[in-house]
Amino acid sequence: MSSKLPFDPKKHEPFGDIFKQMNEFLHDNRPIRGILQTIDDFFRTPFPHMSFPVEVTETDYHHIILAELAGVQKDQIHIDVLGNSVTITVKNDEELSEEDDTKQRYRKRKTMSRTSRTITLPFLINEKTVKASYKNGLLEIAIPKNKGKKVIIDYNE
Repeated sequence: MSSKLPFDPKKHEPFGDIFKQMNEFLHDNRPIRGILQTIDDFFRTPFPHMSFPVEVTETDYHHIILAELAGVQKDQIHIDVLGNSVTITVKNDEELSEEDDTKQRYRKRKTMSRTSRTITLPFLINEKTVKASYKNGLLEIAIPKNKGKKVIIDYNE
């Protein structure tokens, strides 16, 4: 005959003590907690290597470049015109310092991220005529179309 004791899931957790000890180790150990916080920050913030959306449209007189840059300050945006290309660069420098209860600094982190997009147009751009504006996270760059000279064809018989 076998004797079966009633199964109580609250008392029978084979890994309960191990999980409890690991949890205490990870949350009470300052260097480990810093590493875990860094991992959490990495997944919480947008990936710096990802690009931002850009749309190019055309009107009768301009080529318009629209870039969505939500959360970016105007001084973080740089626009360069070279030949027939426009490059939009967003730079972000950030410094984070943490202190413990005794006001002793135990972690300081400085990060720099840079993202850029280059848009190539089918004509040389006169950089003096390019206009840009930034409002509510939307960068708009207006590039006037080049006016060509109309060529009259002679008719000889």
